[in-house]
Amino acid sequence: MADSQLLADLRALVGDWGVVTGEPLHSRKYDPFAGEIRAEVLVRPRDTAQVSAVLRLCHSRGQVVVTHGGMTGLVYGTAARSTDLILSLEALNRIENVDMAGRTMRVQAGVTLQRAQEEAERFDLMFPLDLGGRGSATIGGNISTNAGGMRVVRYGMMRSLVLGVEAVLADGTVLGSLNRMLKNNAGYDLKQLFIGTEGTLGVVTRADLRLVSRPRSHGTAFVACPDFQSVTRLLAVMDSGLGGQLSAFEVMWPEFYEVTTTPPAINTPILPRGHGLYVLIEALGGDPQSDAERLEQALGTAMEQGLVVDAVIAKSDLERRAMWAPREDVFQTRRYGPTHNFDVSLAISDMPGYLDVLRRELQKSVPGARMIVFGHVADGNLHIVVAAGEAHEATFETVERCVYEPLRSISGSISAEHGIGLERKAYLGISRSEAEIATMRALKAALDPRGILNPGKVFDVQSA
Repeated sequence: MADSQLLADLRALVGDWGVVTGEPLHSRKYDPFAGEIRAEVLVRPRDTAQVSAVLRLCHSRGQVVVTHGGMTGLVYGTAARSTDLILSLEALNRIENVDMAGRTMRVQAGVTLQRAQEEAERFDLMFPLDLGGRGSATIGGNISTNAGGMRVVRYGMMRSLVLGVEAVLADGTVLGSLNRMLKNNAGYDLKQLFIGTEGTLGVVTRADLRLVSRPRSHGTAFVACPDFQSVTRLLAVMDSGLGGQLSAFEVMWPEFYEVTTTPPAINTPILPRGHGLYVLIEALGGDPQSDAERLEQALGTAMEQGLVVDAVIAKSDLERRAMWAPREDVFQTRRYGPTHNFDVSLAISDMPGYLDVLRRELQKSVPGARMIVFGHVADGNLHIVVAAGEAHEATFETVERCVYEPLRSISGSISAEHGIGLERKAYLGISRSEAEIATMRALKAALDPRGILNPGKVFDVQSA
């Protein structure tokens, strides 16, 4: 990738430790969903000033830069060619402060989600974003992909939890948009340029996060429903019955429940298999006794209405973890071989019809393919796993068309929370108009005129 002069200049900026080449780079472990990593140089700055200096140098040389965080993405958003330079934020891993009165936390971009959660808990607060990759996913990556996870129905996406960011533009300019205020209506909200834009407009180095009070009660229930119509009615009953405490509403179709509760999975069934659908319900509140009664009453109402045919409420943290285990053990879907993984978003009322169309199209186009479905549902998000068996590689584009094309007529989204990366950019036009994509390109050209930041992701651009 780099000539000796560029390497020497990089070492002058970040020191010998800050530049990784050769075997130390190639021996790093990358998840296959990160995409192909062929880069020959990785730079790991220690602070914002070094990030700025590195980007200023790369901008002057027209050197492409691909930013890496926790590498938990699923759309090849961090793939890097041999000629690309990897900018790793692993050394920007400090939690700078927690403001208890204002309920905010300032962190560097390389801090993992789990560390941020644990630090908030030390101050009797909570950072409510939560997802399965919490131990590896970084705050910077969560921001760049506008991460969602399990509690979006109550707390929103990452966008709702970021008060301000510090970001470095392609030419090294440091944009100081840190902000600890809930209300700040002074001009454009520039942080939005870097939330969900997958490192294509700038590199987030620090962020101010919004915290909430740590809940005093944590109610969890696992229920079985006869059909999807019952699930949607159950959502309404629980949302109103819990008085604003509903924090998670995770739905598992029978195929998913089967694969995550049978060997080699170590999870045991919470309820008997064979029901129409399964729902994991979480309620976070402030009074353990009254909140437990409220959860029981809401479930009782649902059972009286025939929406729930079986249910169990967790009585301990151990039981709660056991209920969440099947939902989080998504890698069990790989027992059928390589999988295609999708996260789509659509109106709840459109879900049954969409899944019917998808099943038919898969049966017709990829005979023998297995389709496994689960999702957050309450926020309109379905996760779809398709195992095509031995025909995995040959049928990739066919499976994609089966999943994405039916979304066009119902105004659905090809990406609910994982982003676009390389994998989905060919289908961006299903969810975004030509005018929207043109505006995205204009923003890219304005902030990264030489096209050095993660080029080719989201949409194609001309690099320098």
